[in-house]
Amino acid sequence: MKKIGFYITFTVFFLVGHAQDLLKGVEDSLPATEKVKAAFKSTRVINAHSIEMVARHNLDFRIMHRFGFISDGIKQLYGLDQASMRISFDYGITDNFTVGFGRSTFRKELDGFVKKRFLQQSKGLHAMPFSLVIAAGAVIYTEESFATIKPNTADRTAYYIQLLIGRKCNSRFSFQFSPILVHTNMPLNAADDQKIFGWGGGGRYKFSRRMAFTFDYHHPVGKLDSIYTSPLSMGVDIETGGHVFQLQFSNATGMNERAYLTQTTGRFFKGNIRFGFNLSRMFKTGKRKAA
Repeated sequence: MKKIGFYITFTVFFLVGHAQDLLKGVEDSLPATEKVKAAFKSTRVINAHSIEMVARHNLDFRIMHRFGFISDGIKQLYGLDQASMRISFDYGITDNFTVGFGRSTFRKELDGFVKKRFLQQSKGLHAMPFSLVIAAGAVIYTEESFATIKPNTADRTAYYIQLLIGRKCNSRFSFQFSPILVHTNMPLNAADDQKIFGWGGGGRYKFSRRMAFTFDYHHPVGKLDSIYTSPLSMGVDIETGGHVFQLQFSNATGMNERAYLTQTTGRFFKGNIRFGFNLSRMFKTGKRKAA
């Protein structure tokens, strides 16, 4: 019996060791882990954050422009006589951590955010099927108030947190799921909920070497005035060297998270559409690596 036990033990150890060698051989034959990049060509799909990050020591200077409703007709030059703008600077502290600051003409808002990537899609030995990013920020409006009791800084402030889960399916198609929660300390309409949740996401389809169709959509959940509706944007990305130029059509006026989720008034499929564009220019501020 002792001999049988010895042979069994020896056989088990031999098989385990052989299996480990086989597994190591399989691992060595697999391609090295490769990170999947450029699911989107910009850190914004259109209005909403995308799963993309600003690279370490890079500065993204961005101008977002939105005109009036095309349906206003020739008297408003199909919306071109009216305009809303957001200008921003986003900086990559690391490849996985971005900070940003922006200023909007809509309600004269200032906004800031931090954005952290926890998982990045990859293929090869240690494949990861998707990317996971969290963005959080604050928005404060500075336009003059004509209320009898003037709002203080806290009253003027809103906060948001957004989860971004996305995947680049192939060289042409990428998508993301991007739920968001916005808390407004003092809503414009006192009857509105302070907390508004938004279900939504976005996608990108590349149809040529330098051009792609993009869209993003969010559906607000909570009590809002009936004049407000879901923000929907569709557009075309055009890559031109260091620039990404986006032409889009949207029903949203505001271009920060509080504005587009809780204060979109136009109904896209009833013709309340605004033409606009986003222009992104990337600057490398870090030291170049020696050749």
